[in-house]
Amino acid sequence: MTTVNVAVRVPARAVLAITMASFLGFVAFLWPFVVAPGTVGSTQTPPLMFGVLLLLVLAVIFAEIADGRIDAKALAMLGVLSAINAALRPLGAGTAGIETVFFILVLAGRVFGPGFGFALGCTSLFASALLTGGVGPWMPYQMFGCAWVGMFAGLLPRLRGRAEIVLLAAYAAVSGYFFGFMLNLSFWPFSLDPTSSIAYQPGLPVLEQLHRYLTFFTITSLGWDTGRAVTTAILVTLAGPAVLGAFRRAARRAHFRAASTFTAAAVPSSASLGAVFADSEPLVQAPDRPTHGLLRDR
Repeated sequence: MTTVNVAVRVPARAVLAITMASFLGFVAFLWPFVVAPGTVGSTQTPPLMFGVLLLLVLAVIFAEIADGRIDAKALAMLGVLSAINAALRPLGAGTAGIETVFFILVLAGRVFGPGFGFALGCTSLFASALLTGGVGPWMPYQMFGCAWVGMFAGLLPRLRGRAEIVLLAAYAAVSGYFFGFMLNLSFWPFSLDPTSSIAYQPGLPVLEQLHRYLTFFTITSLGWDTGRAVTTAILVTLAGPAVLGAFRRAARRAHFRAASTFTAAAVPSSASLGAVFADSEPLVQAPDRPTHGLLRDR
């Protein structure tokens, strides 16, 4: 069995917080299928949900930092990889769906663990949005989508060698489609003429609403998402062994662990000290010296 070096440990409290945030994230993504018409205004639901979700994500990350779950070395690694992703993203996005950012998320989440992958997905997209001026109502959706890509990569079965690369390449392709499928939900209810046969219609049964969305996804986004899936799978296949090796060497040398804690030793009682000294022998015993010779010389 191989030992996995996890940079961001996920204790029970953080697992609960991430689970709650992910659940609310899925609800916010899938709200067109679950929100009944007339309960909450359709234009108000997504902003309200994602305002809460962003606070939850920040609370999770800062709680990890405050508890010492992310040490200085893990923070440095998180910052470096976020900067790399922010620099790589403009190189590929915008041309036939080619994305150069997801393979780093997949490989980093694989090596450093699901907590690190979740944090890296959030910080990478946030840094990229600031760098490219892409701040907008779509940014929280992108942050959560990438956070899930990195997190689920850390939860994959543990394999090694060629089998691991095949698994990661397949996951990279699936995550490319998953990201596009989820992100389209951020604008689908607002982007089409309501009279269109593929537009969102409040009050329709879930299956009919899903059929409309799948048709919309196939017509408008499937080709673009195929470019992302193929690009990410190829990058993982070609660069995966080298990048995984570099990440694992960095993890071994950095030895990511929480800071050591020291507790005061128990002070022995006077009775126990007396028993110890009673049973002990003198460390140095003076040799026997005759005294009659000294007295006779005087």
